[in-house]
Amino acid sequence: MGEQLATSENWQLFVARLTEEQLQHTNQFRKSHVSPRNILRFFREQNTGFAVSAQKIYNVIVKIKKNRMKGRNTVEEVLSLSAERGYTVFYRNCEESNILSDIVIAHPTSIAMIRMWPYVLIMDTT
Repeated sequence: MGEQLATSENWQLFVARLTEEQLQHTNQFRKSHVSPRNILRFFREQNTGFAVSAQKIYNVIVKIKKNRMKGRNTVEEVLSLSAERGYTVFYRNCEESNILSDIVIAHPTSIAMIRMWPYVLIMDTT
């Protein structure tokens, strides 16, 4: 069994940690909204000596997201990014429990359009 692991075929393909360069590529790909499947395909095509697992790519993406959020929870991150990108944000908390009950986020173009045509309103509640 130990001899089988030492063969040249098995030795060339092993699961390794991502290099610093690969981490930077993953970060750049995520900023460009490339799917994890395509990131994995890129690494497999570029580096035939290393078997990068899909789980490793997903773990790196989770770490990138956590670092970007800087300790904020998901709702705080959404509100922060919305304000940072110029969206109009309205929200209400439940008075008794201080839990977020309602939230409306609108793009500046949507606000301009509702001012031009105030009688037509389409809402997406997803």
